Amino acid sequence: MIIKIYEANMIDYRIKTFLVLCDTMNYRKTAEILNMTQPAVTQHIHFLENEYKCKLFIYDRHTLKVTSEGELLKNYAENVLFQEQKLLEKMQTAKNPVVRIGATKTIGEFVIDEKLGEYLKNPHNNLLIDIDNTVRLLKRLKRGEIDFALIEGFFDGKEFASKIYKEEDFIGVCSKEHPFANKTVPLEETFSQTLFIREKGSGTRTILEQLLSEHNYTTEHFKRSVCVSNFGLMSKMISQNIGITFAYKAFLKSNDNLSPFYINGYKVVRNFKFVYLDTPDSANTIKQFEKILE
Repeated sequence: MIIKIYEANMIDYRIKTFLVLCDTMNYRKTAEILNMTQPAVTQHIHFLENEYKCKLFIYDRHTLKVTSEGELLKNYAENVLFQEQKLLEKMQTAKNPVVRIGATKTIGEFVIDEKLGEYLKNPHNNLLIDIDNTVRLLKRLKRGEIDFALIEGFFDGKEFASKIYKEEDFIGVCSKEHPFANKTVPLEETFSQTLFIREKGSGTRTILEQLLSEHNYTTEHFKRSVCVSNFGLMSKMISQNIGITFAYKAFLKSNDNLSPFYINGYKVVRNFKFVYLDTPDSANTIKQFEKILE
């Protein structure tokens, strides 16, 4: 587990303790990370509970959980922390600010790659690009480590603001030599194949699992499921006619020997979205990038 150490200057030190405890959900680990005693951590939490007149954490069958009031405070504190970090960056890099964006692997590698290249041709433009799966990008977004994320997966609309970037078809992908190539087949017919899937936390995997569950199926219905987190390796193995996958249409760009196929009765279209903390800085950054990514 990667725990973010909150190093902001204006945010109250007891709020920092609270945020780390939200990450660890363990008083002892929080004390170790912050180089404090465990009673001091407890004291900080009690102070905040007295200040806000509510419980921030409860124990449920010996498991520490954040209350609904605690979730509200967490979201607010992360928002404030993000804005403070942006303020510090503006003061330190006023001439050439760095835009920090996250993107899922599909979007980063096959959708916006060329447009970002155009953006970086201007020597005054600076980027920090974080390519990862949906779950990890959302965690970094909450911690203020990126300005926004472009994702195709699911997220909590209560925690994040969002804006549609574009729509994309979700299709079957196989080799051009595969019998499915450019055809429409029954879903059950695909179960005889080796299925390549992304790691847990990936947006494409989550969408596939949801679609299968709607018809009382899982990935275990396929002859074999092989988890591959690297798109390049997955593309190469599919092009060699070893198996199939389900992915966004943009994935076809990864290899000239790939072909689409379609599932009878299925027409799946999903949105790629800008996902961000609801702050003026994030909204302004996205406005700038909408023009770049058109």
